[in-house]
Amino acid sequence: MIDALRPAAAGTWTVLALQYAGRTALRSNLFHQRDERSTENQAVAYYVWLALSDTRTVLIDAGISPATAESMDGLDYHGSPIDLLGELGLTPNDIGTCILTHLHYDHTGVVAELPTARYVVQRKELEYWTGPWATRITREQWLHSGADTEHIESADRGARLDLVDGDLDLFPGLSVHAVGGHTAGMQVVRVNTERGPVVLASDASHFYENIEDDSPFAILHALPDMYGAFDRIRELAAGTGIVVPGHDPLVRRRFPAVPDAPGAHAVIIG
Repeated sequence: MIDALRPAAAGTWTVLALQYAGRTALRSNLFHQRDERSTENQAVAYYVWLALSDTRTVLIDAGISPATAESMDGLDYHGSPIDLLGELGLTPNDIGTCILTHLHYDHTGVVAELPTARYVVQRKELEYWTGPWATRITREQWLHSGADTEHIESADRGARLDLVDGDLDLFPGLSVHAVGGHTAGMQVVRVNTERGPVVLASDASHFYENIEDDSPFAILHALPDMYGAFDRIRELAAGTGIVVPGHDPLVRRRFPAVPDAPGAHAVIIG
């Protein structure tokens, strides 16, 4: 199945969104700005993303671990990201690179289950969570898994950790870009597909509504940087305008399902 999705041309990628969980939350807990809709419920989706070139298999983010999912009330957990990769015929050993857009628990959950992957994270992000400020800013502490970060740090001793300072062309047709805002070292991923550039915004824009209405998410590290992230994402998506938010259920409606995928949790972005 996976080989059929790989593009033939070097420097071109196929991007999939894999939804591993969902829940419902009050909009007052999701948007920084309060309005007449703040008391309404809104669906939240949880994704990891898969980028396939002719020779490479890259996972973007690592979801929520099964153990953490069990402790979360109201979470509809479709399966571990590892399970969803398995539905596509991939094993953890097939993941050569895991780009971590940021180090919140719902984006790092299965890092320890990727035995051969190189982790790509912004240096500023790792230094924030391992430095003095994260332990003092209590409103952010609950979002972080110390065990996941310890695993990522330990990978450096085995030369499996790439710390990035700003923007980097990681592979031909795939680059990472520091934007900040949601976290200290938030990064987004730009991928060249047959449809043109696709920007995986992850939590730099949780929902389409964030970037389309210039309305920040409720959880943020620095508000001015979040507005700046919206601008940078728009710039990176110039041409196609394809932006993929990190938690919007509409992603599953706007893009076609992966043919013959048994779990029906994957869609093709480009």
